Amino acid sequence: MTASNSQIRAQFDELKAGDRVEVEHTVTVGPKSWRKKTAGTVMRTERRRQGLHFDRNFDDQVFADVILLELPDGELTDVTLDEFTVIRRA
Repeated sequence: MTASNSQIRAQFDELKAGDRVEVEHTVTVGPKSWRKKTAGTVMRTERRRQGLHFDRNFDDQVFADVILLELPDGELTDVTLDEFTVIRRA
C-alpha cells in the first residue's frame, strides 16, 4: 500500500537530523524496477532543484525532496522521494 503525496510530504517535513528511519523506494534502471529498503540516520533533508528534465520552458523549476542518510557502516547516501516511497521510523 502506498501513502498519498500529502502523507509522504508530512512525514518528510517531520524528519530532523538524528532520526533513524527506513525508507522503502522503487529503483528503476532501464526497463527493470525493484523495491529497495534503505535504513540509516537522517543527516539532513532538502528540496533539490532537478536538471533532469528537458524540452521545458527555461524558467520551469522542478524540485525533488531528498533525504541524506548515514548508513550503519558510515557511508552516506541520498534517497529522492516520489509517490511510491514509504518512510518508517526505526
